[in-house]
Amino acid sequence: MQKLVLELSGLDCPNCAEKINNRVSRLAEVSESNLDFINKKLTVSTESSSIIEEVKKIVSEIEPNVEVKPFERKSGVQLHKSRTREILEIVISLVFFVLSFIFDGGVLNIIFSLLAFFVSGYGVIISAVRNLIKGEAFDETLLMTIASVGALCIGDVKEGAAVMIFFRVGELFQDIAVERSRKSITSLLTLKSDTVNVRVGSEIKEIETDKVQVGDIMVVRVGERVPIDGILVSGSASFDASALTGEAVPVVAYEGSEILSGSVNLTSVVEIKATKKYSDSTIAKILEMVENASEKKAKAEKFITKFARVYTPLVVAAAVLLVLIPSIVTGFSQFSEWLYRGLLFLVISCPCALVISVPLSFFAGIGCASRKGILIKGAKDIENLSNLKSVAFDKTGTLTEGKFKVTDIIPSGDLDKDYLLKICAYAESMSTHPIAQSIVERYGETIDNSVLSDASEIAGGGVKAKINGHEVLCGTRKLLEQNSIKAELKYYDSTCVYVALDGRYSGAILLGDSIKSGSSSAVETLRSKGISTTLLTGDKENTAIKTANELGIDNVYSELLPADKVIKVEELISDKEKGCVGFVGDGINDAPVIARADVGFAMGGLGSDIAIEAADVVLMNDDPTNIPTAVSISKKTMRIVKENIAFAIGIKLLVMLFGAIGIAGMWVAVFADVGVSVIAILNSLRAMLIKR
Repeated sequence: MQKLVLELSGLDCPNCAEKINNRVSRLAEVSESNLDFINKKLTVSTESSSIIEEVKKIVSEIEPNVEVKPFERKSGVQLHKSRTREILEIVISLVFFVLSFIFDGGVLNIIFSLLAFFVSGYGVIISAVRNLIKGEAFDETLLMTIASVGALCIGDVKEGAAVMIFFRVGELFQDIAVERSRKSITSLLTLKSDTVNVRVGSEIKEIETDKVQVGDIMVVRVGERVPIDGILVSGSASFDASALTGEAVPVVAYEGSEILSGSVNLTSVVEIKATKKYSDSTIAKILEMVENASEKKAKAEKFITKFARVYTPLVVAAAVLLVLIPSIVTGFSQFSEWLYRGLLFLVISCPCALVISVPLSFFAGIGCASRKGILIKGAKDIENLSNLKSVAFDKTGTLTEGKFKVTDIIPSGDLDKDYLLKICAYAESMSTHPIAQSIVERYGETIDNSVLSDASEIAGGGVKAKINGHEVLCGTRKLLEQNSIKAELKYYDSTCVYVALDGRYSGAILLGDSIKSGSSSAVETLRSKGISTTLLTGDKENTAIKTANELGIDNVYSELLPADKVIKVEELISDKEKGCVGFVGDGINDAPVIARADVGFAMGGLGSDIAIEAADVVLMNDDPTNIPTAVSISKKTMRIVKENIAFAIGIKLLVMLFGAIGIAGMWVAVFADVGVSVIAILNSLRAMLIKR
């Protein structure tokens, strides 16, 4: 199964987009199809590489002017579309329409009204006829054509012209609103640099970003973005990482500091050694998350998709019945009056307001979160976030800084402190865990890997290795007990790594880790929102309880292996009455439980790539206070989605009712179509303005 990603350049009709997606999804070779109208991107899961020709045929039948081509990520947002001809046609038709009022009552009145109608509506009529021939009976242009031509036929020439002009004006405003929103939401795409300056010997060459290899030296000048993750190898500088983390304060970096791609160099020319390829770098992962956000559809979006499929045909059927039944019952003397009311139903029937505004609301919410350093991977995750009732936390690197320092070395028997630290540092040197790195840092000498063998990491337990043939075991109390280390192990108040040499207890190394400044605030804010908190950690009981009490966490479970954390989260999920359970972690060992939770949070700065991949929400600045911020954004976004659904359906039903009893006219019906769409789109953009 392969994933085909195509760009539908020139696609401006949301209703047509839905039709294209429906027809593509019904192809025999397609297992799943998703059309992102905001990004004009069609993603197709298929086993056939030749499916693209069938997709082109479908698009050509529904939207002949749309070009189908392979999707390419653009370095900038180039969304401007020339609307000169469209605006000119509207202006000319408005001039004719005004003249029809000036010459009211004569032949010129009819002539100018017809001119206004045809200048504004000829394109709509052509499109309607073409779609009718191709079997698209419930196309918006066809419904509008029937309504306006029907008005002409029953003698309301001015109203027929007004309907078409209002429709064109509304469509123009709708397109502009969507284009502006698309531009503001996808501005993250400017974070990618297409080229990078690389030092080759004494020369500096400009090459494509995708061709940079691990180990290449990149030269980044003042004002330029760092194209790929790397380590600063010369110079020092301040970097603006606000596009990644949402933090406005510049980050000062020195030689040896890790620099994330997407950061802007503020002060001086620096050289950075690439530590990843572009496809694996931070900025590439961010852009991939943003671009693929629409693929994880929320229940509200799925509802609108199903609703739109049945809504228009039902309204058209109701329009036909509204014309025929009263005419048959009361006689055909008032047929024109009931025909007029039926035409109102046709004008109202297009579900564009819902088809555009609901996914746009989710996309705007995701865009708002990304500007605060919170990457939410899809609409489904926003929906789950808004229903969050319980959050479980990992401790190290999540609620604490994850920057341990050795506070004490306690050897057993006549073992020397320096030797205990040395064997522990050698064994821990193969691990990336913050505790292991802190011990190696405290040792401070070069690790001779030639004396190391059979090194392995025990998830949630510690490490095991052989040093010059002697077996060393470093880790938790439980790990040593599982390996039959019989000596009595003392309990310590701080984080502790127990060490055994050749099956005998050799001592312990104590470490301290400070709590993040935002952890207490995050827990308190979650509680104020009615969300319970739980600490799940591999640390021993004393350390875990101390941390939980300091932060005010409701429940605490200690000395857990990765599998134990999964079990605890499953228990939380089974206990919840209504709502979702979240888990916040950062390490490789947290990936399984992050993936299992209803909403998995990963720390984007300290976190491992595997944890970030498994997560639904990534916190780029590692700040726990962004968890309640993400909840607030999701709740506001869902409120806007519900507002749009209620507003669009409510107004349409109300106008249908008024039209059926003869209160509403054609102008009101057109407003219920395009006017409601524009208002719903503008309301969707409020999701971009959420602060907390």
